[in-house]
Amino acid sequence: MLMINRFLSFCVGNSQPLSGIPEARALDPFASERERMVREQIWQRGIRDRRVIKAMRKVPRHRFVPAEMQDRAYSDRPLSIGYDQTISQPYIVAFMTEAAQLKPESVVLEIGTGSGYQTAVLAELAQQVYSLERIPALAEQAQQTLDALGYQNIHIRQGDGYQGWPEHAPYDAIVVTAAPPTLPPLLLEQLAVGGTLVIPVGEGSQSLLILSKTAEGYTQKGSFPVQFVPMV
Repeated sequence: MLMINRFLSFCVGNSQPLSGIPEARALDPFASERERMVREQIWQRGIRDRRVIKAMRKVPRHRFVPAEMQDRAYSDRPLSIGYDQTISQPYIVAFMTEAAQLKPESVVLEIGTGSGYQTAVLAELAQQVYSLERIPALAEQAQQTLDALGYQNIHIRQGDGYQGWPEHAPYDAIVVTAAPPTLPPLLLEQLAVGGTLVIPVGEGSQSLLILSKTAEGYTQKGSFPVQFVPMV
């Protein structure tokens, strides 16, 4: 989960975001803030996948933060969710989701459930999402929030992210929201050939890596400076 980062901020001139504000806007006091978030933080920085844009418009980020922080839920920043963990800034959630290249039939592994916000965004695009969280209280809270929102294609388990979730492998994509010092070999093993791994790696200085698995190993498709909480 991202601490703070403003890398890859794109200026797109007079480009306009996709149309289609949800009709439930009048019933959701945060709808206009969420639309502004998508327009200013997501679209204007270069996110163009229509399904990602739709998911970011739909998922209510304010439901995943502590009640006293709901007025800041759609700000361009991460927020504390306790236990020295954060909910990532919206742009990073959108960027990592777009990088995962999900299809409706994709099966995804997420390492670091946290608040469950990234989990929900992934679930809007994929067939099934399996998510591991090492902190029991966060896993339980995320499960309650996601259940309340009606998600039925998300499976959360408390456990060690370094071990992955081999029972449901291979995965079409693996998204990691905490930074290990090096690439965890078991996660690479659980990625399907042709699948994408999106993961921050490093101690101190970190890079967000976008990797594609091949029959011979993997190829790197991107590397960007970031600062995530450590994966422990």
